[in-house]
Amino acid sequence: MIGFIVFGLVVGAIARLLVPGRQHLGLFVTLLLGVAGSVVGGVVANLLGTGDIFELNFIGAAVAIATAVVLIAVGEQGGRARRRIGS
Repeated sequence: MIGFIVFGLVVGAIARLLVPGRQHLGLFVTLLLGVAGSVVGGVVANLLGTGDIFELNFIGAAVAIATAVVLIAVGEQGGRARRRIGS
């Protein structure tokens, strides 16, 4: 389980590097988005028959990073909309 959390943090950090611009996300949010991406990646890898949900493999890692990138981008767009409304 600790490995899953560490991998989630790595996935979140890589995803933040891939999203252009500066994100206003803390370490905990980065961890949560990375773990969410890791869960989705594990489920997709499991459905494709390439591994278990908690097993580290290339397809699961690629899907995890892509999912985290999408989550960060969506979260940033939502944050921008809230900042515009609040201004």
